[in-house]
Amino acid sequence: MIKEKKFQFSYTLVEDSDALNEEDAALLQLARKTTKKAYAPYSRFNVACAAKLANGKTVVGSNQENASYPVGICAERALLATVGTQYTDEPIVTLAVTYHSENGSNDRPISPCGMCRQALSEYEKRTGSPIRLLLAGMEGPVYIINTIKDLLPLAFSNEDLGNG
Repeated sequence: MIKEKKFQFSYTLVEDSDALNEEDAALLQLARKTTKKAYAPYSRFNVACAAKLANGKTVVGSNQENASYPVGICAERALLATVGTQYTDEPIVTLAVTYHSENGSNDRPISPCGMCRQALSEYEKRTGSPIRLLLAGMEGPVYIINTIKDLLPLAFSNEDLGNG
């Protein structure tokens, strides 16, 4: 038997970051500020994120490129490395992701790449706590997504390796 299945998810669309609650607005503003710390001389696409942890701490990350392209690291995975090192297994409550493009507009949300979605999915599973996402540009609308699972519904996990 063959059945067609469909994945759907809901998200909240906020027309402008001014409409966010104070905590979300501050986290997004910190991520926007952190785009200045990105090292992106090749793409000129500065990505940054800021995370609010369950313990109340805030951590930031930015993309770090390299002339040998595969050596670079995305903002989200840079942040996960910091959180994993400094606050081992501490849940991430909210993660704001934004960018500043020197070559294009900055007025629409972006979302983590596939590799980062996988890394965030594993961190979410490891801590047993959903990661709420705020996806935005430097201005314009903000997407609020309640869990990384919505962006990667068929995630590869430790269970696939027989370790679950």
